[in-house]
Amino acid sequence: MSEIGQYIFNGLMLGMIYAMVAVGFTLFFGVLDVIKFSHGDVLMVGAFAGLTAAIGMVHVGITSPALQLLAVVLFAVGLTGLLGALIARFLILPLHKAPPLNTLLATLMLGTVIREAVRLFYPDGSNPKPFPALLPTSSLDLGALHLRLDNVILLASGLAAIAGVHFLITRTKLGLAIRAVAQDGETARLMGINFEAVVLFTFALGSGLAALAGVMNGLYYNEVNFSVGLLLGVIGFAAAILGGLGNMYGAIIGGFLFAALQVVGSALLPAVVPDIPSAYKDVFAFAAVIVLMAWKPTGLIAEKSSERV
Repeated sequence: MSEIGQYIFNGLMLGMIYAMVAVGFTLFFGVLDVIKFSHGDVLMVGAFAGLTAAIGMVHVGITSPALQLLAVVLFAVGLTGLLGALIARFLILPLHKAPPLNTLLATLMLGTVIREAVRLFYPDGSNPKPFPALLPTSSLDLGALHLRLDNVILLASGLAAIAGVHFLITRTKLGLAIRAVAQDGETARLMGINFEAVVLFTFALGSGLAALAGVMNGLYYNEVNFSVGLLLGVIGFAAAILGGLGNMYGAIIGGFLFAALQVVGSALLPAVVPDIPSAYKDVFAFAAVIVLMAWKPTGLIAEKSSERV
């Protein structure tokens, strides 16, 4: 039972990270109907920004883990949020009236530029880097289940972040403006909503959430590398599609479902075929997603849409 409990907790932890990435894709698509394929690499920038902040705090003599963690989160989210807004202002909005494939290709190439820039220009950026352990490493004993306190804190932080975004979107005037732009941008303009400002904020919000996911990933694995955003971006996009692109609840469900598939794969594959290592869990998860998409092409929670006449 303790092993099963550990598998479940690991799935929850991974699902939280994937859900945060998927929510970003959903925000972007909901507001402008665009697929921003540089999202995973923006996440990677957030992770490296957090690492840089931690190193900088040590260099100025601040060794308190709490202050270092605060600096890591604020710098990563702030810098990546600014990067997301700049991408929206100078790439996404100018291509808003262009065919969707143009935006898809542009963001895909931008992701490659960002990834290679970090690899080439960040000090020793081509090699994995240790991420500082800034959270308590003691264990919580729940019967036969042993949980690391830092993982529990990360899981709770991810839940709080997603709940905060949900509250912002559904319970504030700014969220109402975002939903109005997502429903009908032209009508929102006529109602006095600053269309461009809402778009910039939405892209900053989604990018900041991705940065937080990148920091959480670094704290969870105690490592970051320049290619981490590539896989997380693909998984986040797959989760958003699986849940129903444009639906925030679907993105969250898709993230946890993908993590569950990975956990099932890592547990079952070695048992069924001893020669297959658990590293093939990603192959199993993506194959299962392909089957699910063939069965439910619109995603688990199809986006509600209406035709304007």
